Amino acid sequence: MRKIVSLVVIAGLAALASAGCGGQSGPKRVILLTNGADPFWDAMRAGMQDAEKDFDLAAANLRTVMDVNDGTPKGQVDRLRQYANQSDIAAVAVSVTDSKNTAIAAAMEACRAAGIQVIAIDSDVDRAQGRKARFAYLGTDNVVGGQELGKAAAGIRPQGGKYATFVGLKGAANAIERIGGFGEGAGEKFKQLENLGDDMDHSVALKNVKDALDRNPELDTLVGIWAYNAHAIAEVVKDRGLRDKTTIVVFDAAPKAIADMGEGMIDAMVVQNPYDMGYRGTRLMKALVTGDHATIHELLPAYDPEKREFTEPDGDLLVTGLRVVHPDSGSPLAQEMFAPTTEFISLGDFKKWLAEHKLTGS
Repeated sequence: MRKIVSLVVIAGLAALASAGCGGQSGPKRVILLTNGADPFWDAMRAGMQDAEKDFDLAAANLRTVMDVNDGTPKGQVDRLRQYANQSDIAAVAVSVTDSKNTAIAAAMEACRAAGIQVIAIDSDVDRAQGRKARFAYLGTDNVVGGQELGKAAAGIRPQGGKYATFVGLKGAANAIERIGGFGEGAGEKFKQLENLGDDMDHSVALKNVKDALDRNPELDTLVGIWAYNAHAIAEVVKDRGLRDKTTIVVFDAAPKAIADMGEGMIDAMVVQNPYDMGYRGTRLMKALVTGDHATIHELLPAYDPEKREFTEPDGDLLVTGLRVVHPDSGSPLAQEMFAPTTEFISLGDFKKWLAEHKLTGS
């Protein structure tokens, strides 16, 4: 009898030790790893929170968390390496800071090896080299997005122009793809003079616009590639009184950019849907964690739920929608200038959509 009691006590102490030394009793985390603080990520987080409720992640012992990286590849690698050694993480969605950085891809692979589900969101790995680092990519087709922005510039300046692009991290896949797509969409009448990165420093973003204008008096088209670049461009152009001769087209709809367009300082915005990325990304991560292969197939039709593999070369890409937002009046742009799948929407209607979803930007 004494021996039985002793075994029960030992078993109880072992359970307590396990709970106190890395054991997992609460819900596991489903993480969105961002590249800094920005309303863009807030919209994605709102999508995650709604999906968390709609798809009852709590019932699967899961909860969503947004983790903010410092915007550097090293910071991203460090975060991912930490994740690989933490037992309370079920899945992570990574916006890859540098598609060519093999250390990031290796850290993502280490997470997968540790049993963590990994997807890329908003910005992908180098698909030729690092595709196995994540299960799938979810977000904008950034080449198409760049093409739509280029078409907007061409619609506003049919005579062509000389342009500069401004972005945070020039090595990010979304930066490379958007800039390349812009040149394709704008066409041969447009010539690129500058491509400047600011490493996500907003003061450098302002300086880059000033420097580009100083070096190139003939610049007439300024292209914002990341969300905050839009306001930096508008601010400098306004301060210098150059609006009448300058076309401004940008990616995303940060709150300041929305206000700038309302004041006549931006001609067109190609807007992604980070809310949808967060919403569908959360649903996909839950399906991966729970082994819900039917839902994975629903989200990614080229995924074979029986073979558990993709049957098409780009079947691992889940593309979210695009909008071209234009001023409420006076724009020369029209729906027929863009792809049929791209929504053409006025600023006023876009602001109504934001209000419905309780968002300040997209």
